[in-house]
Amino acid sequence: MTKDNITVLGGGPGGYVAAIRAAKHGKKVTLIEADKIGGTCLNRGCIPSKIMKNTAELILKMKKAEEFGIVVPENITVDLNNLMLRKQKVIQNQAKGIHVLLAKQGIRYINGTGKISAIGCMEVLLQEGKTEKIQWDSLIIATGARPRDLASVPFDGKQVYSSDDIFDITQIPESITILGGGVIGCEFAFIFSALGSRVTLIEAASCLIPLPFMDEECSSILLREMKKMKIQVYLEKSITGCRSSGNRLDVTIGPSPFLTQTEKSDEQKLTTDAMLVCIGRIPNSHGIGLENAGVKTDEHGWIRVNDKMETNIPCIYAIGDVLGPSRIMLAHSASFEGMVAADNIAGHDRTMRYDILPNAVYTIPEIASVGHTEKSAATLSRNIQTHTVLFRHIGKAHVINEISGQAKIISDSDTGKILGVHIIGPNATDLIAEATLSIQKNCTVKELADTIHAHPTLSEIMMETALKASGNPIHG
Repeated sequence: MTKDNITVLGGGPGGYVAAIRAAKHGKKVTLIEADKIGGTCLNRGCIPSKIMKNTAELILKMKKAEEFGIVVPENITVDLNNLMLRKQKVIQNQAKGIHVLLAKQGIRYINGTGKISAIGCMEVLLQEGKTEKIQWDSLIIATGARPRDLASVPFDGKQVYSSDDIFDITQIPESITILGGGVIGCEFAFIFSALGSRVTLIEAASCLIPLPFMDEECSSILLREMKKMKIQVYLEKSITGCRSSGNRLDVTIGPSPFLTQTEKSDEQKLTTDAMLVCIGRIPNSHGIGLENAGVKTDEHGWIRVNDKMETNIPCIYAIGDVLGPSRIMLAHSASFEGMVAADNIAGHDRTMRYDILPNAVYTIPEIASVGHTEKSAATLSRNIQTHTVLFRHIGKAHVINEISGQAKIISDSDTGKILGVHIIGPNATDLIAEATLSIQKNCTVKELADTIHAHPTLSEIMMETALKASGNPIHG
């Protein structure tokens, strides 16, 4: 039986970062992972999807190569085997790097399935079938979440895919229907469209990415860009039937369950080669022994914590996707939650600031935001102003031939304080870092406008929008 100061259950971007942070505080740390280091993010999420997106964007650029003075073959084909080999190589290199970091900090890594047997004790079923007991003073739970399926359309990994097994496809489907127009569904819609699939996207809500952080204009622009790529989008619709017909699926599209009876419309039918179901996630909180320690969850199994990442049990913390949608289910959120938990265990007094957490959506074009939306800002009892500049006003956007989209700054008209920033356009997920720092440091639009930006860069859109908000527009 091994005695440890801190045990971390789950080796994703939350868990391994928490383990490293705790070790840097001088703690003895054990990290337990049932599958592969890096969790969903590295193996079935952030990294592999961005590898596919990068290839998709290269294809789209090649199709416009003549505009850049380059002659390429008329028919551009995708070597899916090489794409998947590249994906695996990147994942393996990243995983190797994480293991090096863990070893450097003296963290013990166990590949096994952990279950809390009592407060202060963890039983781990090792890969070879043996069981080991680990004692801990503090525990950080970072077990994540997994894709939620549709009872009438269960995953089979052959025709009906989850966002996990979609990365194991062996050929690009001629047609694919994506159920769910949230972040994951929209990202894959652009990826598969660029790879050559005929894409149909079905979303039950009245807009794409119907989440609190999403700016309404960004959602509308995203829909416009999908139509440009000939992605068929059905809003306020759902699947009411699906059956396999040989190598294809016969799908019935009906009204959204969110509609009232009087709003319901007629059903439509389509045939598709594959279906990707992206209708949310469920927590990996069952079977890990929460009941043995008295850790509370909500009715859906999401673990409850405060902003110090503490559960109702003082020595047990939880971070990442296992906390559910009431927090922000993103890799960088999990990482920062892990650092907050580790710092607090080490005796610091730190809280997680979700108000300065950036959101990133890797569609084509990308979407990123931080802070308030116009809707949420309207509840602040302040005089709110909103200013927007289009990417077509930015020289660098024309240089790279990506002029779709805009940047929006929401600010207090009395003080000039920046309250929220929403960007849709090229490299939006990189550009949002400046906005995040501005909000974190309580910057005003004038302070941002007075910050000299290099030319020509895409980041100039932040300066131009701030100039407009401070009453001194130049190009916007």
